[in-house]
Amino acid sequence: MSSRQRISAALIGLLVLVAGGAVGRHLLSAPPVADRPSVAASAAGLPVRALSQLPPQAAQVWQLIQHGGPFPYRQDGTVFSNREERLPPRQFGFYREYTVPTPGEHDRGPRRLITGGATKLYYTGDHYLSFVAVDPKR
Repeated sequence: MSSRQRISAALIGLLVLVAGGAVGRHLLSAPPVADRPSVAASAAGLPVRALSQLPPQAAQVWQLIQHGGPFPYRQDGTVFSNREERLPPRQFGFYREYTVPTPGEHDRGPRRLITGGATKLYYTGDHYLSFVAVDPKR
């Protein structure tokens, strides 16, 4: 095998390893059963969960949102652009995101509360892969 063929084979092998790692990480980061949505659906077609059914940190963040902070992360309260289009389409700036701390994470982790105007609340436990509408009164 020539040196050029060995390099090509090594590069292909490396690409396969990287792609496999990305797929594996995605599969391993699926939300735990406690973070999965209930079967009720919102007007936007999203499952609806009571705030009390979400991780307890979500209720703590909701309290901070209602009181205007202070928020532990500088990104909290910034515009969520909904690039994934998993929430109903709205004008840019309608949605704001807030970090829901994940115990054991050394960074912001995957969990977020998203507000929409003064009346909409959404939760993602898997960094925007899926959302549930949140009923903060329950």
